[in-house]
Amino acid sequence: MPASPSTARAINDRLALRLLQQEGPLTAGQLKQLTGLSRPTVADLVERLTASALITVVGEAGEQRRGPNAKLYGIVADRAHLAALDVRTEGVSVIVSDLLGRVLAEASVPIADDTGTGPAVEQAVTMVERVAKEAGADRLHTVGIGAPGLIDPATGELRDSSGLPEWHRRLVAALQERLPEARVSVDNETNLAAVAEQRDGAARDRDTFVLLWLGHGTGAAVVLDGALRRGASGGTGEIGFLPVPGTTALPSATDCEGGFHSLAGSAAIVELAREHGVTVEGTAHEPAAAGVVRAAVARVVGAAGEAGAVPTRAGIAVPEAGSAARFLDALADRLAVGVASVVAILDPGCLVLGGEVGQAGGDELAGRVAERVRRMSPLPTEVRASALGGGAVLRGALLTARDGAQDDLFAPPER
Repeated sequence: MPASPSTARAINDRLALRLLQQEGPLTAGQLKQLTGLSRPTVADLVERLTASALITVVGEAGEQRRGPNAKLYGIVADRAHLAALDVRTEGVSVIVSDLLGRVLAEASVPIADDTGTGPAVEQAVTMVERVAKEAGADRLHTVGIGAPGLIDPATGELRDSSGLPEWHRRLVAALQERLPEARVSVDNETNLAAVAEQRDGAARDRDTFVLLWLGHGTGAAVVLDGALRRGASGGTGEIGFLPVPGTTALPSATDCEGGFHSLAGSAAIVELAREHGVTVEGTAHEPAAAGVVRAAVARVVGAAGEAGAVPTRAGIAVPEAGSAARFLDALADRLAVGVASVVAILDPGCLVLGGEVGQAGGDELAGRVAERVRRMSPLPTEVRASALGGGAVLRGALLTARDGAQDDLFAPPER
């Protein structure tokens, strides 16, 4: 059954807008060539989209013959403003961008453990409002939030999880209340990181892969055949609860201590580093584990200079290359236990060591993990280091917010 004229117009408009978003400003002639549409159809859609304030003339193509086709059309970037939030147990980061995803303003606010729910929510919401104002946004069209915990697949809401601050759940409702015109959505932080790694990071060439998140805690995201898999209850990838050897107890339904988290969480990695002579005297604005891993890698690859203690900005010292190498080997042993379990079930072919720790470990740690997985599994698996690190959550939240806004705005009303 052929599409109705209104449906055909909507399809053509979306196609043209997607091309303008991906390729940048284009002439009507270029749109005709890229879409395969007729000249009159392109002229009609350009007129429609211009009247809807979705595109505008941004210059000329520099063609010798001046005329309508020489005009360059681009998306009106300030047609909508977007916000992306990365919500952690220790604070919140936010960026505000235009419709093309260009970051206009950003900020972070720490939230102490003893901060009450109300004050914590107020701190975060006030920061979002301030950053939006700094970006020149009169209103926010879409707000994307990345947070730890389970997302209810039926409601799209952050589920009540033990061990996570109450203000996380309250924040979503508070943002919707204070920003009534905005579309507010929340997703698991690791899922959003996987979106970013696939679109802009280490998994750009893969439609099937698993992201192992290594930050303050642990998590995983599963992408199969280009689709992010969430599971029946939204819990796909809760690898911190995976029972593993090397722990003193089993995890429970409310506590992942005793599971893979006990081997690969930030605190466990820092303790492992101490056992191998990698000591921590202070922390930067990242999980302490990322600092010790980065310093150990620097020593092993010879980038830190001569033998002896290696001070870093985070106050971390690595005594000597042998200790650093043994620490990385021991960490790779631990990570391979979780990775091999994932590989045995999913056979993804590619696993990305994500988060701040995965990025800090780089190819040095990824190579060690890959070597161990080859010995443990007959299934060929490439192990890659994150290209985006902890910033992947914000990037993924912004990408999903932009997709949602464009889906809404790139459907011009019939005229």
